[in-house]
Amino acid sequence: MADEVGAGPERAPMVWALAVRESAAGAPFAEVIVEVGPRLHGDLIENVVDSGFVLAAGDPPDTTAVVEMRGDLLARLVLVGGRQVWEPASPVVASSGWLSAAGARGGAVVMVVPPGTWPPGLMNLAPQERIDVFTRRLEEAREVGLVLHGIATLDTGPADR
Repeated sequence: MADEVGAGPERAPMVWALAVRESAAGAPFAEVIVEVGPRLHGDLIENVVDSGFVLAAGDPPDTTAVVEMRGDLLARLVLVGGRQVWEPASPVVASSGWLSAAGARGGAVVMVVPPGTWPPGLMNLAPQERIDVFTRRLEEAREVGLVLHGIATLDTGPADR
């Protein structure tokens, strides 16, 4: 499914973010955070639950999901045994730290957040303020049971695929 940001309120925006979270033990975790608009949120939730995702409390479980990277670009999130594919329409570039964390663990934690987690104007904030605001919104959504998470396998196949 494609990113429809800016297509108007009748469309379902899709926002992707890549983050690195430190771990108390071992390598840091690579994270993929994804939000879709209300129109597609139910479909995405169904896909991730069918792939083994659970409410974001405690450690994320292993799932059948796959995060496909082509070079340093997020190509797609593959769910439900390959039957459902979610793709960003605009480039989502991974940092070397993200790639290193994902490679060290062989996968990434994928978090699906509810519509509205990314507040309007977030990208206009200074970098640290943006991180603080989004982290606060993510924690609020997680605390009330609106975030699902799971570990997806990393596929770093050929860049031309």
